[in-house]
Amino acid sequence: MRAGYLVPTPSPPRRPNFRQHDGSVWTRIWAVAEPTIDRRPPMSGATRLAAVIGDPVRHSLSPTLLGAAFAETGLDWTYVALEVADGSARGALDGMRALGISGLSVTMPHKAAVAAEVDRCTDDATALGAVNCVVVEEGQLVGYNTDGEGFLDGLAHDSGMDVTGRRVVVLGAGGAARAVVQALAGAGASEVVVANRTLARAEEAAAMAGSAGRALELSLGHPGGRLEGALADALGDAELVVNATSVGMGGSSEMSTIDLPVDPALIGAGSVVVDLIYHPAETALMAAMRIRGIEAYGGLSMLVCQAARAFTLWTGVEAPLLAMHTAAQASLASR
Repeated sequence: MRAGYLVPTPSPPRRPNFRQHDGSVWTRIWAVAEPTIDRRPPMSGATRLAAVIGDPVRHSLSPTLLGAAFAETGLDWTYVALEVADGSARGALDGMRALGISGLSVTMPHKAAVAAEVDRCTDDATALGAVNCVVVEEGQLVGYNTDGEGFLDGLAHDSGMDVTGRRVVVLGAGGAARAVVQALAGAGASEVVVANRTLARAEEAAAMAGSAGRALELSLGHPGGRLEGALADALGDAELVVNATSVGMGGSSEMSTIDLPVDPALIGAGSVVVDLIYHPAETALMAAMRIRGIEAYGGLSMLVCQAARAFTLWTGVEAPLLAMHTAAQASLASR
């Protein structure tokens, strides 16, 4: 194993502190955007390498996010995107070892395969069966999943919400939904209702919340019938609603039923709504909520914060959240 490959065992990243020093005023750090200055030394044989693997990977924002983080902090690291074919996760990890790559981000379709191939996983990643971040710890490749904690970090930034004791509805039961459900339960949410078109998948995702979890069937379009009635009640009572489906990703903020995961009128007036979609910046669901005066946020903060946690796990340095967010916004604006 080459010299310089081992890095200290990292401590779990802390929840970012988005409050001012006196703790009284909520500060949204995304409000001010300034260009990132690349403070890194010239690349050399000492430069550390991190990468993202996926198939496809050219759409990934990870190089933008992590590249901005390394540039802003001046760390002698660089970050690249590597297209790795489905089924080749083991070879990619062997390459990580052989090349001395110091950190790895993992996107689709490799999250489950990497979880099975790393030397060990954290408890959260094991429960999810999915890894989005590989960290080198004492010569071992350790799999993490930063999505759930990244969601909570982003929620704290955007709305200031503490989910302890809160009633939550999560729409969808895919990998992102499962990570969010797990994190919500771990943070003390009193009830996490998971609604999905396939009830069995909703039940699997709800199980991530233990006794706080409950599964319901999600019928897109027009609610009606017993299960949909139960979902309507849950939406009306929820203090937080999370859309983890792909409905609304089409790019239109027009409020047609095809772009809405549920009837917006069912969501209670006192709720906070988070749509995990980050492009477009405003989905039809978000637009419908804002018309009603309901707080609604997109998924960019979660994306930034999960990447920030990976950055800190690799480097032990606090991530420059503003620089990362600014770079992501600029990249998305050009798409």
